[in-house]
Amino acid sequence: MAATLLAAWLVASQTKRKRSLGFWCFIVSNALWVLWGWHDGAYALIALQLGLFFLNLRGAQKNEPASKQSGASQQ
Repeated sequence: MAATLLAAWLVASQTKRKRSLGFWCFIVSNALWVLWGWHDGAYALIALQLGLFFLNLRGAQKNEPASKQSGASQQ
């Protein structure tokens, strides 16, 4: 839970570096939640965290400058 809260704090930052770190903290927190869910047999929690993991990867990619994205248009 602490990793998730830290990640949310960092993602809300105005600096790119902190936002990027926040997305990676979210990914670590997803892994920690999956481990807990696996231990407790909470398969819905695992499914949620897998979905959030992919959204966090997308967020980390979109945090990169447009020139580094592979031809994607910036919205």
